[in-house]
Amino acid sequence: MSPTRPQTAALPTQPGTAPAPAGAMLVCGDDALTHRLALELATVYGRPVTVLAPSLAAGHGPQLAALAERHPEVRVVEAAGLTSEALSAAGVREAAALALTGPDDQQNIQAALRARRLNPRIRLVLRVYNRKLGRRVGLLLDRTATAREQAASTTVLSTSATAAPALVAAAVTGGGQVVHVDGRLLRATEVAAGRQATGTELATLAALPAGRPAEAPELLPEPVEGRRLVLEMLGGATEPGHRRRRLPGLAELPFAALFSPRLRWALGSLAALLLAFAGLTAALTGESPLHTAYLAVLDVIAIADPATDDVPARKVLQILTAVSGLLLMPLLTALALEALGTFRAASTLRRPPRRISGHVVLLGLGRVGSRVLDQLWDLDLPVVCVESDPSARGVARARAYGVPVVLGDATQDGVLEAARIGRASALIALTGDSANLEAAVLARETNPGLRVVLGLFDDDFATELYRALRDSYPEAETRSHSVSFLSAPAFGAAMMGREVLGAIAVGRRVVLLAAVDVAGHPELCGRTVAEAERAGGLRILAVRPAGEAGALRREPRWRPRPDRLLREGEQVVVAASREGLGALLGQPEER
Repeated sequence: MSPTRPQTAALPTQPGTAPAPAGAMLVCGDDALTHRLALELATVYGRPVTVLAPSLAAGHGPQLAALAERHPEVRVVEAAGLTSEALSAAGVREAAALALTGPDDQQNIQAALRARRLNPRIRLVLRVYNRKLGRRVGLLLDRTATAREQAASTTVLSTSATAAPALVAAAVTGGGQVVHVDGRLLRATEVAAGRQATGTELATLAALPAGRPAEAPELLPEPVEGRRLVLEMLGGATEPGHRRRRLPGLAELPFAALFSPRLRWALGSLAALLLAFAGLTAALTGESPLHTAYLAVLDVIAIADPATDDVPARKVLQILTAVSGLLLMPLLTALALEALGTFRAASTLRRPPRRISGHVVLLGLGRVGSRVLDQLWDLDLPVVCVESDPSARGVARARAYGVPVVLGDATQDGVLEAARIGRASALIALTGDSANLEAAVLARETNPGLRVVLGLFDDDFATELYRALRDSYPEAETRSHSVSFLSAPAFGAAMMGREVLGAIAVGRRVVLLAAVDVAGHPELCGRTVAEAERAGGLRILAVRPAGEAGALRREPRWRPRPDRLLREGEQVVVAASREGLGALLGQPEER
């Protein structure tokens, strides 16, 4: 017998052929995020993982099968749908956490409701693009568990929202990556050797190489003197949904943007001609310049009396002024039509300004592109979008922000030029993998020093492409990130019971910001801040003191003293590497 699919003892092909171990992590999906998340849970956290996939022959099924063969902690169960029977056979009743990573919001929510009914205490992590719907569903699922007097937690995450800050940070030098934590605005930014951060410095996230060597940055080091990546506090953050809109109104449309240079030159020439006629009239008649200017205007609009009693020169000037007035009506009509066209374009899609420079060109306004646009808008950075589909999710958002949009395929001639790629500072490509590569090569041919960031879905392809572009253009900066690579740490940490507040990309590694309860962790409880921290693994940014019984927790205290004792009932905000957070949360919690 020669099976067409890999078969091992740890790889059952039908639900129920091997029971899942108690406290296992259950992942439902069939994409790159599912594969990366299963690998993250097995290798970083050392937990047994069961993957429920629709097929082992299609999609990422073969990769999941190979993963199960390489790692005995991983088992794969094949089921056509996320029914109650399939979830039960995969071990949802005994599982500690369930992650639903499929792209369909409704299917994920329906499966979460079924899982909560089968196991009221299971920890749920949902991939939901609609954040408003996700928050409401999370509250609903938690209330369902509370009604059954069971302790449970639900975390709703979005791959696009999780990956977007890292993609923006890679594209913007000096702009930093912004994270909102408890109403505070935190930014990761580079600081030169011997310099201090502009805001309140919380921690050194990485020691950066001095030049452009191949060595990776050192995460969360001991105090260093060289170039480093620091996390600083800038102040209060703007609440989501209360951000001001940038619909261009009359005050935001300058005269130069309303009218073309030809019309402006024509209007200026006509005004200069009228001034010249008024000056000549004043010289001939001896009257005041103000009065002669008034007469010239009357002559232009043809309501003055004829100069029958004046000298011949005055009569000639009146005739010339009247002839010039014939040019006024078509000029005013052209000005009105062009201004109307400008306002109509402002209410739909703006075109890139002619002299824009130093901007970021964003290719693709899908799910990830929309989140990246939000991040660029929050940072108040100039951006020009390129999208081939006028009905894409982010086009309406770009219109609301007043961001210029070029409609067209970025791989076609003239599209990138219309986005002013030659004067851009960075390119973020978030379309298909092959289209991203082609657009990046075309952009580099036009602007060899352009900073290029590619958002790819295949992590292996992202690694190979990064190396090729880096070797081809050694003087330019290139970053290639897999969306699943950037999102998986947040999903993995949430499955371990802690919500990740942010993920900061450092090269091709990630520093996580997470909120962790002190209780239940011997590495924290009863120790001082200095004793709990570990170089290269963990830094404590803030401590949230315990509140009164039944009351909400207090505001976090940032930059705690090294001798501050951590007590049960408190919560800490930490910056950690994936390995450091995995070591802290890796011990199974009591159920």
